Amino acid sequence: MDRTTLAFLGAALRHPGRVGAVAPSSSALTAVLAGVVPTTGTPTVVELGPGTGAVSTAIVERLPAGARHLAVEIDPRMVEALRRSQPQLEVIEGDARDLVRLLGERDVTRVDAVVSGLPWALFDGGTQRAILAAARQLLGGTGAFTTFAYLHALRFPAARRFRGLLGEVFDEVEVTEPVWRNLPPALCYVCR
Repeated sequence: MDRTTLAFLGAALRHPGRVGAVAPSSSALTAVLAGVVPTTGTPTVVELGPGTGAVSTAIVERLPAGARHLAVEIDPRMVEALRRSQPQLEVIEGDARDLVRLLGERDVTRVDAVVSGLPWALFDGGTQRAILAAARQLLGGTGAFTTFAYLHALRFPAARRFRGLLGEVFDEVEVTEPVWRNLPPALCYVCR
């Protein structure tokens, strides 16, 4: 087992209410999530909750030369593991609720895409709203936001609230087909 996977398992055991996953995202799920990442120009992409870096790898594969890829991770041990395993990634230790400030400290006021691996169903409504509002502000009128939800969790009140909130914050919310080749199966929301 590699260091990154051990860091993920440690984070899941230390803070199950913050991790919200039983395994890193599969390549099938990461491909759908990274699908909003521009492949031309010099885009800036922000990743929320990169965890082990599974989605980070899919993002890097799409990004053109000269692009900027920043990742906000709250768990200090995961931050260190990501810095070792993904040296091309600008890893920021912090809370996604502070996204505008964290990026502003790095002279980033607009981004082309936000890709989220955050466990939305574990957050209260205020936290969900704060993070989505920050992402929307940074995206301006042309960027795209993507995240996922586990199929089994869609019936929970926080997951239903989150889906409704996406419709309030974004003009367009597309729900993908289920990604069955993920543990557990998930679907993605692609928002503009």
